[in-house]
Amino acid sequence: MKADWLWIGQVAMAALVNVAYAFALGSAFYGAWLDKDGRTPVSPVRLAWLRAQRSLRAAALVLVVALLMWLLYESASISGEPLPGAFGVLGTVLAQTHVGHAWSVAFAGALVLLGCAFAAPGVVRDGVLWLALVATAAGRAGLGHAADAGFASAALGLHTLHVLSASAWGGVVMAGGLAVLPALGTSTARGVLIRTAGQVSSVAFFAVGFMLATGVFDAVRGSGGSYEAIVASTWGRVLLLKAALVALALLLGGFNRLVAMPELRRAASTAAARRFVNVIHLEAIVMIGVLVSAAALAHSMPGYVLQG
Repeated sequence: MKADWLWIGQVAMAALVNVAYAFALGSAFYGAWLDKDGRTPVSPVRLAWLRAQRSLRAAALVLVVALLMWLLYESASISGEPLPGAFGVLGTVLAQTHVGHAWSVAFAGALVLLGCAFAAPGVVRDGVLWLALVATAAGRAGLGHAADAGFASAALGLHTLHVLSASAWGGVVMAGGLAVLPALGTSTARGVLIRTAGQVSSVAFFAVGFMLATGVFDAVRGSGGSYEAIVASTWGRVLLLKAALVALALLLGGFNRLVAMPELRRAASTAAARRFVNVIHLEAIVMIGVLVSAAALAHSMPGYVLQG
C-alpha cells in the first residue's frame, strides 16, 4: 500500500460507496416501515415517509456515481497510469480482472436500485429493490480481500453477509438519525416513533450479531491468526481504529436500547423522544467513521501478507 493521492482518492470513493449503500439500505427499511401511514396526505407520518423516499433516491444516485469514480481510481492503480490515462484501460479491467467482474455485479445492482428508487412503490418494485440491494452487496464484497479465495468461497459468502449486516446497522442508524426520525418529533406522530424505534432496535440487534461474528472471521483471516500482524501493520492499526469506533457505536446503541427506548415507551414525552433521536444522531456520526475506516481497511495490505 502506497498512501499517495491515488490511494487517498480510491479510499475516499470506497468510503462514499459504503456510506451511500448503507444510507440506501436504511432508507429502504424506513420506507417499508412507514409506507402504510405515510401514503395518507394528511398523516403526521407523511413527512418522514417522504424523507425516506428522498434519501433513498439521493443515496442510490451517489452510489452509482461513487462506483464509477472508484472504478476509474482502481483502473489507474492496477495499470500504473495517471488518473486521466485510466480511461484507456477501463475495458481491460472490466473484462479481464476479478475486480472488474465484481464491480460489474455491484454496478448493475446499483443501477437497478436507482431505477427502483424513482419508481412508484409497489410489491414488484419493492421486491426488485431488495434483490438489487443484495446483488450490490455481493458485488461490493467481491471488491475486497475476501475475493482472493475465489468467487465461490466461504470467505466471500461470509464477507457478503458482513457487508449486509454492517450496512443494515449503519443504514437504519444514519438514515434514521440524519433524515427520517427527526420528522417524527411531533406529539401526533409519537406512537409511530415508538413503534419505529422498536423496529430500528430489532434490526440493529440482529445486524450487530451477524456483523460481529463475520467481522471476527475477517479479522482472523486478514491477520493469519497472528497478533503481531495486527499491532505491527498499518492494516492492523486501521482494524483497531474500526474496532474502537464499533465499540463506541455499540455503547450509544446500547444506551438507546436499555435506557432511552424504555423511557420513551413509558413516558412518551417530547423530552424522551428528543433524547432517543439525539443519541441515534450521535451514533450515525460514529457509524460514518466506521464505514470510512472499513474503506481504508479494504484498501490496505492485509497483515498476514506483510508477515509472509
